[in-house]
Amino acid sequence: MELEKYSMSEDRVTVVNINQDYCSRCLICYSICPYEAIQRDAETGKVEINMQKCQVCGICYSACPVFAIEIAYYNYDNLVKYIEDMLGKSKAETLVFMCRGNSPSTREIEEILANQGLSIKDYIPLRLPCSGRVPTEFIFKVLGLGVKKIVSIQCEDEFCRFKEGTKINTRRLALGRKVLEDLGFPRDAVTVIKYSRKAVYYTEKCVGCDKCVFICPYSAIEAEPFATPKILYEYCMGCGACALVCPHHAIQVKGFEFEDVLKRYCDTAIKLKAEGRSPLVLVFSCQWSEFSALDNPENIFSKRNCVVLEVPCFKALDPVHIVNALRNGFDGVMAAVCSAEDCKLQEGRDTAERNMAVLKDFLGKMGLTERFELFEVSPRSAGEFEKKLDAFTNKIASISSTKLSKKEV
Repeated sequence: MELEKYSMSEDRVTVVNINQDYCSRCLICYSICPYEAIQRDAETGKVEINMQKCQVCGICYSACPVFAIEIAYYNYDNLVKYIEDMLGKSKAETLVFMCRGNSPSTREIEEILANQGLSIKDYIPLRLPCSGRVPTEFIFKVLGLGVKKIVSIQCEDEFCRFKEGTKINTRRLALGRKVLEDLGFPRDAVTVIKYSRKAVYYTEKCVGCDKCVFICPYSAIEAEPFATPKILYEYCMGCGACALVCPHHAIQVKGFEFEDVLKRYCDTAIKLKAEGRSPLVLVFSCQWSEFSALDNPENIFSKRNCVVLEVPCFKALDPVHIVNALRNGFDGVMAAVCSAEDCKLQEGRDTAERNMAVLKDFLGKMGLTERFELFEVSPRSAGEFEKKLDAFTNKIASISSTKLSKKEV
């Protein structure tokens, strides 16, 4: 099982482009890009994007005053259409948009809102790669469409996966709130909540092996004499490296607990098999490997009999899940990981590859190698994720339909 490396070849469709006919050479995008991916020709003043460095955060797009930067997804028109469609389907008057970095589930959203004293049960959810890509014009437009309240759940400043996204959006919303007040909107029409996913300890399960202390790439776990290790939340990035090495699941990432993940895909397999859906494919995807497909799963996965489960970083995925998935009804398992350039967490991509190499040997002994594949995917190329998903599902469909018994796995 060779890992197909990501590369920016000529046949890839890039998702960000500067329209030179509109560009005014103001250099706002050049100065604001957190990855120095926008370059300026000193002689002509022409500004271009270096796609090898670009992380598709969209901060440049939202900052351009003349809309010269074109982006394939999450652009202004697409976002507005989504809100219009959702308003037509529900009576919700609150928009809750959130960063992919904290990526809270529906249950967590309600908990976060409740902790802020907000009792909101009916809302329009909108997940974005980064809150910093939301244009100020979008906020005004949404309120004009009938939304009464906007809540932005964004990463804490120091934990923003796109470096400056949270700070930029906080400043924009602060300025926007002042304008809205002058226009007669209530002060709480726009609310900012900062939240970052963290590891959590179940101390009653801890045996004090300290594996989590040694594996954490951020030095966010500290050994304690005669006690369980201590999580230093001011450093924790919620990557899940600690959860993977804990032999008793005493430390896990909130929202991605081992038993919860196991139950989710096992229950789904039972339901879909009962409906006669086949072949059934489970996709474990790093949440940074793809954007639009993961935020609109019904558009990509349902018609292919596929189920997708995101992980905060692929190094947090226990290989046991892949074996269990094959054992509990799935005909194939696909893993989508970031390229090394796109990895947002230290050592994530390399650790994932090592873990999957061990899994490959095990699956080979069980005769299941063909039912699992690992792909590198990048949101910098439109449609790449879908192409690889199609190739894998077609492969699984062509494999013998003989059911896997629990004895075989």
